[in-house]
Amino acid sequence: MPKESSQRGPTADRLHRVVVIVDENSNPFELGCTTEVFGLRRPELGRELYDFRLCSPAPLTSMRDGFFTLTGVAGLEAADSADTLIVPNRPDVEVPRRPAVLDAVRRAHARGARLVGLCSGAFTLAEAGVLDGRRATAHWQWADAFRSRFPAVRLEPDVLFVDDGDILTAAGSSAALDLGLHLVRRDHGAEVANSVSRRLVFAAHRDGGQRQFVERPLPDLPDESLGPVLAWAQERLDAPLTVADLAARAAVSPATLHRRFRAQLGTTPLAWLRGERMALACRLIERGESRMDVVARRSGLGTAANLRLAMRRERGVSPSAYRRRFGPRVA
Repeated sequence: MPKESSQRGPTADRLHRVVVIVDENSNPFELGCTTEVFGLRRPELGRELYDFRLCSPAPLTSMRDGFFTLTGVAGLEAADSADTLIVPNRPDVEVPRRPAVLDAVRRAHARGARLVGLCSGAFTLAEAGVLDGRRATAHWQWADAFRSRFPAVRLEPDVLFVDDGDILTAAGSSAALDLGLHLVRRDHGAEVANSVSRRLVFAAHRDGGQRQFVERPLPDLPDESLGPVLAWAQERLDAPLTVADLAARAAVSPATLHRRFRAQLGTTPLAWLRGERMALACRLIERGESRMDVVARRSGLGTAANLRLAMRRERGVSPSAYRRRFGPRVA
């Protein structure tokens, strides 16, 4: 059964430690994503978010297709101190992982560390035996191969990422950034995650349930961008917006609006509205608004009771618990 990691957030005496295992033929893109999200200094925030480390089972690690070699990182024993352990991924998914790597994953799971698999990293987690009976995703092109090898895993092949508590998996490529920002949001709140996303020049929030790949209009089609209607709605989240309102603003039918949301964002208008309202409610709480009825009204969630239900459903905590964790610190 899924469980919440006992070592998810920063502790009073040290930063939350994120360790990435790099193995033979690992993909450099996902390694770059983890470094960008978890490893960079954050002077704009006035504090560091994570203690970030790389480790490898070998002194010299040839990255994907031998383009370059990674040296000078810690040995595999560094994985034993990880609060979050990001497992290796690579394109040759049929080649078994080193037993030492799989043992490190099992030890981390047994002591309650949070595990993350990016792209084909889900194969590493499944090989280690920690995904049986659990939800996970992987890149769509490996969905059939994954199911045939690991039938006990509940694969969700058409989503960006899956958060199953203490084990999280992403579909690969840009979804690695989506999952990384999701973890920052889970650990440090929406405001900090938004700051990190701005530095990355990347979308602040794409829900994990969105599709891995979406249809794109051809260049010679008329402009059907959702940008203007999204910006218009974001300025009016406190109003009782409906799909019909959004469609009228975009000068299309509700059915056409649904098709465009599915094609361009991989979600529905109502799901997008719910996500935006929840993100605004979180930001208001983080900025110090303690009156839950005010938060609910300004975010368009209606009443404090609706806010409590929505926050428990979307964030897994009550508004008061969220405020204690991410609200302004009282001197």
